[in-house]
Parts: sequence; structure tokens; C-alpha cells
Amino acid sequence: MVTTSVRVSRPDFQRWAARAGVAGPVLFTAGFFVQEAFRQGDYSRIADPISALEADPRGWIQQLNFLAFAVHLTIFAIGLHRGIAKTRYGWAGPALLGAAAVGLILAAVFPLREDPAGEPYDPGHHVIAGVTFFSCSALALVVLSRRFAADPRWRGLARYVGVAGILGLGCFVLLGRFAMPGGAPLHEVAGLLQRMTVLAVTFPALVAIALRLRRLACRPPALTRS
Repeated sequence: MVTTSVRVSRPDFQRWAARAGVAGPVLFTAGFFVQEAFRQGDYSRIADPISALEADPRGWIQQLNFLAFAVHLTIFAIGLHRGIAKTRYGWAGPALLGAAAVGLILAAVFPLREDPAGEPYDPGHHVIAGVTFFSCSALALVVLSRRFAADPRWRGLARYVGVAGILGLGCFVLLGRFAMPGGAPLHEVAGLLQRMTVLAVTFPALVAIALRLRRLACRPPALTRS
């Protein structure tokens, strides 16, 4: 019997999806950091949520920032689904990331506005955007951790991603119950708590997943023998 080596190609789309998974959180963060640097008046990183950047004559910049992140997150979710071993209901994690992207789109379509006193307020439906993004992104991490645990290539990330998802759910409850509503006990630091949620919990987990996807997609093609 003659032994031959056959190269099995890997889809380039997974590499692009991995890049999108890193670029989305990084560019979104850079986008709102730059806007905050130029904001004046009563805007506060401690008290005001990121969405308050929309309540400004230049608020369209943050709306575009939300939309760009949504595009990156959608591409990443599709590529991630293709890069993990299939399991029963394995589609749920990437689907929840897609739902989080829908939340970002809603945040752009239904922006916060500024009242006559200069305070940002929700004219309607923006709260749905926040609930959708924060809940679905956290749930996605929890569900993905189960799928990672079933794939030897991803198993090393399973615990970290699962813990990040649980922390994200805790932060979601904290923000929704004790920080974001007017008059809530932590309302004065709502912006800080929101930034801590995305910058210390959600975004690092997404970037870690994207880097693993990139590493797997860039491995030399597997060899099969016949």
C-alpha cells in the first residue's frame, strides 16, 4: 500500500472572523475613549453610561460605533460556530452572540437624547438594547463554555469563559437593579460599573476566544494518510 499525504484546507473565513472578534471590542473601546476625551460640560465617565455619548450633537459617531461593533460581533459569531466541534444545541452560544449584536444595533437605532436640562434620557426602547446586549453576551459565554469543554482544542478556555459569563450575569443584575434606574443606590457610579463590566469581564473573554480561534485557524493543515 502506498502512503500519501493529503493537505486538508482550512477556511480563510475563520481567520477573518477571529480578527473581527479582536477588532470589535478594541475598536469600540477606542471609539468611546476618544469621544470621551473631547466631551465637555456635565459628561461623566463615572456617572454616565457609554450610550450617553449619543445624547450630543455629535452623537452619530457613537451610533456608528455601535453599528461597527455589531458587524464585527456578527462575523465573529459565525466564524466561531464553524471553528468548534459540533454538539447538540451547540448553535446556541454563537446565536446568543448574534443576539448581543442585535442589541448593539438597537442601541444605534434608538439612541439616548438630551433633555432641556442637558441630561441624557431614553425616549423609548434604548433600555431594550442594553438588556439585550448585556444579558445575551453573558449568557453566550456561559453556553460557549459548555461547548468548549466538549472540544479538546478549546477545553483550556472553558472554565475561564464560564466564570466570565457568570460574572457578566451578576453585573447585568447589578446594573439593571442597583445602578441604571434613576434613584437606584449605585446610580451615581452607573457609568463606572458599566465600563468595568465590559472592559474587565465581557471584552477580555471575547478577545481570548477570538485569539484561540485565530491560533487554531492558522495551524498548518492537518495531514491524512491513505
